[in-house]
Amino acid sequence: MPQVQDVSSYSFHYSFGTNGSAKAVKSLTVAELFSQYGKILWEEGHHKANVKSFLGEINEILFNQGFSVFSQEMLDNLIGTLRERGNSNATINRKMAALSKLLRKAFKMGDIHSLPEFRRQKERQGRIRFLEYDEEDRLFAAIRQRSELYYQLSVFLVDTGARLGEAIGLRWNDIQGNLVTFWLTKAGKSRSVPLTHRAKESVKRPPGKLAGPFSEIEQHKYRAVWNEAKAEVGLGDDPDVVPHVLRHTCASRLVRGGVDLRRVQVWLGHQTLHMTMRYSHLVTHDLDMCIPILERRDKPE
Repeated sequence: MPQVQDVSSYSFHYSFGTNGSAKAVKSLTVAELFSQYGKILWEEGHHKANVKSFLGEINEILFNQGFSVFSQEMLDNLIGTLRERGNSNATINRKMAALSKLLRKAFKMGDIHSLPEFRRQKERQGRIRFLEYDEEDRLFAAIRQRSELYYQLSVFLVDTGARLGEAIGLRWNDIQGNLVTFWLTKAGKSRSVPLTHRAKESVKRPPGKLAGPFSEIEQHKYRAVWNEAKAEVGLGDDPDVVPHVLRHTCASRLVRGGVDLRRVQVWLGHQTLHMTMRYSHLVTHDLDMCIPILERRDKPE
């Protein structure tokens, strides 16, 4: 296993003021930086919990040592250690994104005085699983037998492409007529999408004392029912059939229906088109329209 460089040599750093005076800067650990800036950089929720876990592992790899300089060698050895632990490039990218965000904040605030260059690891194009209509029908019927509310949530997810946390975080004012706005998103940017008829019906519950249509749902309980239902309908051995498959299903149906990738990007709230390009293989049949244009027909003499 690659050895992470001993960061004890970075325990002290001196910054020089305009008058030439030197001031010692205290070294901080990754855990201490997260404690200091975590509330500022990440909103409470599932994503922040993942970030905390990622940074906790990184702090452990660094032996809980403080630093005021984060060198390129430290970063390279850290990535090597994660890879030795069996992390895929996609997982490494997610962990490095959290670390980069934290270190950039620390650098801006003067807590560290050197940043490495974060380079995105090349990710393999993974298989994207989505539900066919008959699979959806069987799965949703099994969910409905267990909970009408969970069924309504499932319908809403597949017809809007929302993430589970986004749907649960909805408030009544976020639904206006045929439009729903997601404010609590992974990208940190709000987006609005129109509602299908059945998605609109799924959020027609009387408000009562609830903050939103799905606010009483706990993710782990929904996932438990999901797993029971998928096992019942013969999908229990498919590890890709998780609630997030409904987001993939929504995207895949849009693309296969002829919606251009730019619109799908906006619908899903992807920050870059690169993320949406995962579904580009589904539009290859549309290339048939190019043939009449390219066909060469000699004019009759």
